[in-house]
Amino acid sequence: MPATKASPKEMLPIVDKPLIQYAVDEALGAGADTLVFITGSAKRAIEDHFDSNSELERELEAAGKRELLAAVREIAPGGATCIYIRQSAPLGLGHAVLCAQKVVGDEYFYVHLADDLIDADVPALKQMCKVSASTQGSVVGVQTIPIDETDKYGVVEVDSMTDRIGRLKGIVEKPKPEDAPSQLGVVGRYVLSPGIFDALARIGRGAGGEIQLTDAIAVMLKKEAVHAYEFEGVRYDCGSKLGYLKATVDYALNHPSLGESFADHLIDVADQLRRRKRASG
Repeated sequence: MPATKASPKEMLPIVDKPLIQYAVDEALGAGADTLVFITGSAKRAIEDHFDSNSELERELEAAGKRELLAAVREIAPGGATCIYIRQSAPLGLGHAVLCAQKVVGDEYFYVHLADDLIDADVPALKQMCKVSASTQGSVVGVQTIPIDETDKYGVVEVDSMTDRIGRLKGIVEKPKPEDAPSQLGVVGRYVLSPGIFDALARIGRGAGGEIQLTDAIAVMLKKEAVHAYEFEGVRYDCGSKLGYLKATVDYALNHPSLGESFADHLIDVADQLRRRKRASG
């Protein structure tokens, strides 16, 4: 806020693509063929973004802007079906997942939170799909977090970690540091079995009056195995201003046409900051 007052946070751009576009690209890279967007009344822009815009395409073609035209046409996830489901009320991540039950059916499925941006050579969801296949079960993406930030995450307890994988013994939503079972915090990536839907239907509302996905995973643990996986890659919390700025800078530096010029600009900025520091010190 206030940038997200009238525009969904998933539409915030990282350089020249909105967060939701990065999410779709990752899902497609992990083999997804059906994309289910759980949206709210203020998130119509997401559906518009992935819709075709013939008028814009004609204007770009007439102006000879072929690179921009190609970029616009590539937004639509070719070969994948897009389904949009309106969440009737903001009742939490668990409720959002439950909204997709009729579409998902009895299949394993991904859950991807777009404001957790992960830069990885192999898409994080693709890494987790491989782990799910090897463990024959659900997988939650985790990373080591500072102990004083456990109250911002779901935190897992595992028996041990081998090759970045550990079987869950428990999971707690936003524990105080003194109550946290570990420093492994869950980030916005999941591979879940359809068993999660039964658990979600049974748990009712938890912390904050919301249906918590964390609570449902804790229930599911009683019936089936769930593993934590420390994904390979750099995660940016784009739900925070600092995380969003870090992502913008790093992605700009790696941009094929902007990176070099932007790096030169940052060097100039750093020189100015050093001169100011020396003058004030």
